[in-house]
Amino acid sequence: MPTAHDWIDALGLEPHVEGGYFRRTFQADHRPPIATDRGDRFILTSIHYLLTRESPVGHWHLNRSDILHFHHHGDPITYHLLHPDGRYETAVLGQDPGRGEVLTLAVPGGVWKASHLTAGDHGLISEAVSPGFDFADMTLGRPDELPALFPDHEDVVRRYCRRPDGPDASAG
Repeated sequence: MPTAHDWIDALGLEPHVEGGYFRRTFQADHRPPIATDRGDRFILTSIHYLLTRESPVGHWHLNRSDILHFHHHGDPITYHLLHPDGRYETAVLGQDPGRGEVLTLAVPGGVWKASHLTAGDHGLISEAVSPGFDFADMTLGRPDELPALFPDHEDVVRRYCRRPDGPDASAG
């Protein structure tokens, strides 16, 4: 069975600012761009994304685009979602429906999300983003600001916020 390092090498993955590793796999540059309030964007982009034992957390971040997440290989990944109305929910992206895991997870734009490798060596997913991803459309959660937005969920917010002094956070 391939390890996290095998996938990093085979897919040419690089460290991601939110944690884990990634590589863009597609952008719809053969189609006209679409206008957004932040500028023109590809109609669709996609990436491979990998969480590993050494980098197990995708820290809190907000995307303005809708994102579909697809589990491909390895261990389950737990997603934490905070909706604009303050509602908190979790979902586990994995391959065992008997344990309530799902293969695909849709996260609408405007929902804060964090993820963590539930256990094991790695979890490999892909994401399809529409309108296409641009770093200008992503906001990283700050531990000095995000808890005030979601005071009822301060523990989980702090657990997965990227610390200002480094990329790692507790895997809780």
